[in-house]
Amino acid sequence: MSSPIFSLLLLPHSAAPPMAAICVHRTPFAASKPQPPHGGPRPSPPSTVGSPRWIRRSYCSHVARWWSAAERRSRKEEDWPYLSAIGKAADPDGGAVQENGLLDPTLLAIGRTQNLGDDSVGEQKTEELAGVLEEEETNGDDSVSASRTVLDSSVEVSDSSTVPDCIVEETKAEKEVLMSSSALDVEEEEETDEQEQTQTRVTRTIVFVSAEAAPYSKTGGLGDVCGSLPISLAARGHRVMVVSPRYLNGVSNKNFANAMILESASRFCALEENMKFLFIMSTEQVFVDHPSYHRAGNPYGDSNGAFGDNQFRFTILCYAACEAPLVLPLGGYTYGEKSLFIVNDWHASLVAVLLAAKYRPYGVYKDARSILVIHNLAHQGVEPATTYEYMGLPPEWYGALEWIFPTWARKHALDKGEAVNLLKGAIVTADRIVTVSQGYSWEITTPEGGHGLNELLNSRKFVLNGITNGIDTNEWNPTSDKHIPFHYSVDDLSGKAQCKAALQKELGLPIRPDCPLIGFIGRLDYQKGTDVIRSALHELLQDDIQFIMLGSGNPETEDWMRWVESTNREKFRGWVGFNVPVSHRITAGCDILLMPSRYEPCGLNQLYAMRYGTVPVVNCTGGLRDTVENFDPFATDSSGQGTGWRFSPLSKESMLLKLRVAIQTYREHKASWEGLMKRGMSKDFSWDSAAIQYERIFDWTFVDPPYIR
Repeated sequence: MSSPIFSLLLLPHSAAPPMAAICVHRTPFAASKPQPPHGGPRPSPPSTVGSPRWIRRSYCSHVARWWSAAERRSRKEEDWPYLSAIGKAADPDGGAVQENGLLDPTLLAIGRTQNLGDDSVGEQKTEELAGVLEEEETNGDDSVSASRTVLDSSVEVSDSSTVPDCIVEETKAEKEVLMSSSALDVEEEEETDEQEQTQTRVTRTIVFVSAEAAPYSKTGGLGDVCGSLPISLAARGHRVMVVSPRYLNGVSNKNFANAMILESASRFCALEENMKFLFIMSTEQVFVDHPSYHRAGNPYGDSNGAFGDNQFRFTILCYAACEAPLVLPLGGYTYGEKSLFIVNDWHASLVAVLLAAKYRPYGVYKDARSILVIHNLAHQGVEPATTYEYMGLPPEWYGALEWIFPTWARKHALDKGEAVNLLKGAIVTADRIVTVSQGYSWEITTPEGGHGLNELLNSRKFVLNGITNGIDTNEWNPTSDKHIPFHYSVDDLSGKAQCKAALQKELGLPIRPDCPLIGFIGRLDYQKGTDVIRSALHELLQDDIQFIMLGSGNPETEDWMRWVESTNREKFRGWVGFNVPVSHRITAGCDILLMPSRYEPCGLNQLYAMRYGTVPVVNCTGGLRDTVENFDPFATDSSGQGTGWRFSPLSKESMLLKLRVAIQTYREHKASWEGLMKRGMSKDFSWDSAAIQYERIFDWTFVDPPYIR
């Protein structure tokens, strides 16, 4: 059997290395090596989310443990505040601190700025600091005392008749100088603290694995996340690689026209396939090339449905992603084994299983970690059980992926319901799990939102967190958007009315500035609630409104959109398909964006809408509940409070009720409506804030050893 060949294509960049060719032959895994125990992953004891392990042990035993000098030296300085907090709670008098030679917690904040690695230095600094404080309390510093005297004298002088005017003016001038100098000192200290935090922040080597990465491939929010979040993390100093397939369907071929090839050879057990890597330098974007990715349609299927070999296609992606940090000398050197893998949805879930089953047992990637990011739990990568043998995994790891369908879901009496579930494999092997909103992290642990995995996710909820997605504020910016005819900002909203008129003209609707324009952008399927729109639209069109729908999906819904447009030419327009420039113009031109999704892990359209001053009306679920604040007209502010409307339950009646409240507010309460627009436009939905939260998850991931060892 021949080894598969990896050809690595590098797109030219000023900082990219010259084209080279290397061959790396990796020794096949020996069958005699020890294998993981039967049943695959073993559970880890529960712990408190986000707390370092050494503190959790203290909490579990209900005894505050004081660390010896050797243990203290082995700890990083960043861990000391936790120790200080425990010390204050367990030993307020400081007896244990003195007994063990530790700094007094009251002086810990000052001592951290010094080099306190040596015990003698720590004791010396403690004595010096204590002496300084004692001296200030008794005698006081001359300059400080003089300053206090001047300030006190200036306060005491209340009648200028008792003191010459020149003295009063000099005193006031001295006071202003002292106050300004102290303010400058505070600013300098804050800048120094920020610089120290930036210098001490841990930078990591991060590998994103995804089936989509905008702008090269995108069908939804997954592509946006994996196209924007890596850039934000790279801007914060991390070394970031994004591994995704190279889809060639005639449209995106131009993205890879100028490619360089770097060849490498490797054996992947049961996989005997030729593949290529393509490389872009910005965030070290790596594309896996294989003939199975060169098909018409979207990344997952065509007009006939999903591709039948999707599991095979994304298994190739996962194997390539595991090898890329070891064999690709990007920028002159590889990422190495201490990499952090961010696996996105079921397409990349096999990466977490491979690290535990095929790499760590042989001493490879023993310091690596994996984080599973769940964008949509409804898609789990469930395939027949017979496909397990083609994944190249040891037989004893079948239990990690085993999936049993309930009786009612089986096709016939002899059907045992056996299958493999790739997403389940990542849930039981990944070191941490992240969802794309806090609300969704709770929903997936419930029977209603867990899609059969709620009990398994509940067992790992101590490592389950939610981080709300951000948006690309450069692409989605009403002040500079190249797709809209007029620009505007939160300080000047005149351009939005012009965008509305231009959109009405483009779509052939009557140009009516005072008529509420409602928009819907999304897939035409059950999840997005298009059936609720269909049931309510006839009644809604009886009101004086205009409605625009953009999307594709269910052919029956597409035909319904065409029929409604033909019978309501003055009020309705349906655009079948998806067009990026049109979506920008609808977002900028509409007054209201409707999102009646049954479940929405995060949702991006409501973020785009608020960014453009379009008020969202959404179902109260998932990320929609987290990001849209319900409007309160009775708030202390004259314009009210909130950024939109949420309705629940999902029904025709509740949706129409909230829509009509929004329409009435638009018509009769202009000040409140303008406040809604401005509050939404002022929200920070950038990826920078999300990147900071991801960094915190990264730190927690490396506190503990790998979940599966």
